Amino acid sequence: MKAVLLLTFLSLTLIASSQQIPQYSQWYMNQFEGNPAHAGIKRCVDAHVLFRNQWTGFEGAPKSGFLTMSIPLYTQRKKYMAARHGTGFKFERDQIGQFSVSRLNIAYAAHFNFSEHRRLSLGIYGGVVQMGFNPTTIHSSEPDPAVYNEAALVAPDASFGAWFNDENYFIGFAAQNLIPLNWEGLGLDTKTRPHFSLTAGYRLSWTEKMSLIPALKVRVPSRGKVSTDLNLHWDYDNKIGLGVGYRNTDAVLFFVSIKIASQFALVYSFDYTLSDIQKGAKNTHEISLRFSTCKIKKSSTSSCPLF
Repeated sequence: MKAVLLLTFLSLTLIASSQQIPQYSQWYMNQFEGNPAHAGIKRCVDAHVLFRNQWTGFEGAPKSGFLTMSIPLYTQRKKYMAARHGTGFKFERDQIGQFSVSRLNIAYAAHFNFSEHRRLSLGIYGGVVQMGFNPTTIHSSEPDPAVYNEAALVAPDASFGAWFNDENYFIGFAAQNLIPLNWEGLGLDTKTRPHFSLTAGYRLSWTEKMSLIPALKVRVPSRGKVSTDLNLHWDYDNKIGLGVGYRNTDAVLFFVSIKIASQFALVYSFDYTLSDIQKGAKNTHEISLRFSTCKIKKSSTSSCPLF
């Protein structure tokens, strides 16, 4: 019964063109996943892998994840405002019931420094998206050709991102699903449309070793409800972090991050569901691992910050 209800909900979601891309609680620690302007923004290789298990216990509930790698491209600047470049890639997989979406994107970004810390970055993602519908696990009382029709689609995919930061704050904008698709093999009016997001954050330093970072992310689908994340992260010596957040659509968020050795970081987050889905499912878990070649400078406890 849960599977049938979820399938109905997902079909209505696709037709109404509401949220059609995965959402992650750990977006603050994984900016490159949603914004190609972050490609090569650090002067080191930065790799992230993440898995999200949403609404555990609900049959067919969303399971999402990605692997990203951001790589700086070293170029000799002839002028101070000349661009520094970056590249990278993202592989993402999203499974919701009988629906699956896989994306492979290559990124390019240019970074323009106005001063030592003030920077404007512009980036693009380009690649392919594969969408599939597998009805083999659906069980209904009577055969329905509309439900049992297997469908697949492979199409181009593109995103744009912009990012501005100073030493202690950042503002980001991203536009995803820039190539609208009509999925003719599934339903009468199944479409994808662009999605937009705005991020912002500010670092408040208490001491040389402790800081607080309030952060915001607003997700705006072309049609559907706007989703807003409000987060507050506490960092100690760039080694241990704790956080709490609130998403207006369905959850309270909790975070913990631990630096392992000098190049790895492990992050776990827990979403306590507030919406009506709590009646039929438990909560959401997200875990990620980061690898970075950034070298820690003894003169600064924030030598390898987010930006």
